[in-house]
Amino acid sequence: MGVTRVVVGLRHPLKHLRGKAIQLLRHQGIQVDVVGEDLQSKLFKEALGSCLIVNAPLLYRAAFHVPFSVLKYAMTADGKIAASTGHASWVSGKASRGRVFELRGRSDAIIVGGNTVRLDTFTCVVDPRLTARHVKGGHVPVRIVMSQSFNLPEEANLWNVHDAYTIVATQRGARRDLQKKLAMKGVEVVEFEMLNPRDVMSYCYDRGYLSVLWECGGTLAASAISARVIHKVYAFFAPKIIGGVNAPTPVGELGMKQMTQAIDLIDVSYEQVDRDMLMSGFLQPIPDLSPVIPSVDEIPSVDPEVSPYETNIISFYKTWDTFGAFANFSPHPISLPDENGDCFTWPTVEHYYQAHKFVSVDNPQARDIVQEIKQARSPEEAARIGRTRQRELPELIGSPRKLM
Repeated sequence: MGVTRVVVGLRHPLKHLRGKAIQLLRHQGIQVDVVGEDLQSKLFKEALGSCLIVNAPLLYRAAFHVPFSVLKYAMTADGKIAASTGHASWVSGKASRGRVFELRGRSDAIIVGGNTVRLDTFTCVVDPRLTARHVKGGHVPVRIVMSQSFNLPEEANLWNVHDAYTIVATQRGARRDLQKKLAMKGVEVVEFEMLNPRDVMSYCYDRGYLSVLWECGGTLAASAISARVIHKVYAFFAPKIIGGVNAPTPVGELGMKQMTQAIDLIDVSYEQVDRDMLMSGFLQPIPDLSPVIPSVDEIPSVDPEVSPYETNIISFYKTWDTFGAFANFSPHPISLPDENGDCFTWPTVEHYYQAHKFVSVDNPQARDIVQEIKQARSPEEAARIGRTRQRELPELIGSPRKLM
């Protein structure tokens, strides 16, 4: 009998995509009901809320032109994220740390401040890797270190780009000598005129990131919250007390003098994680970008908000494509032919793009480069390999293939 009815949870937030699929299905005689429009009972209002939460990263990105940003921290029952010495291993339990690996596995990038790297490295407390290594099958997020002064150690686990790709965001001209040393290790250094969370998030947006996880200290967390680039908080509460007047807290100075100025979290939820308690909530309402839609009879065959888009070739690079969900650097596997014409699941489009610079050349060295790119652990690493080999061995570059 086939499909007779389709229930749509949420219209696409991008205007040029809104209504196309719905109109097509309705023109084929299929009943299409949109939650919140055609279906408005209490049950469906709750369903709409769930749809908004599930699609929050896409909605925040479309509305504010920055990635969906989550601030994560673990603190003791008296509100400390570390002892007065800076020692923080471990505030939360093993089960909570496992949840953090899951959060990382769902993020495109993880952000820490330079102070976190300095404390963890110089005190030999953790020397963090900031990977999702305990989540089987999870992708590896990019690690971003924000350091205005570039006062960073020359040796750290974060500089090992075989674990994951690392970017250091800094202020223009800061410690060029150390910049060169880290660049030789494969670390990418990005300079800003004035380093601040808003500009870094704009940079991540342009790079195609959908979700970013902030695992920074209180000073950077306060700056990010003040810049209104933090959208959700995951707070792990551990049943222990450490005390200490100078022991750090999750969020630094926000300039608030009265409790009435406090930011109230929205859609708060609580979950017991072994001995710890996880509280999560949004700092800003989830943007509902659904348009005001007239009745079915009033909608013309072509939605006036939709710009017709007809093409057989989709072009995109380091940014979302016209369908709002894909970029060369987005962490989404794609099945396309490899150098032998066999279907191969490429980790990202960037892997495919870089490898296919070399596939049309009958040369053992070119084939080795393709294999090297296939095994790259991140799109940034694939890009680095492809561009380096292209620059070093231009004679191995063949005719590019179009992505159809």
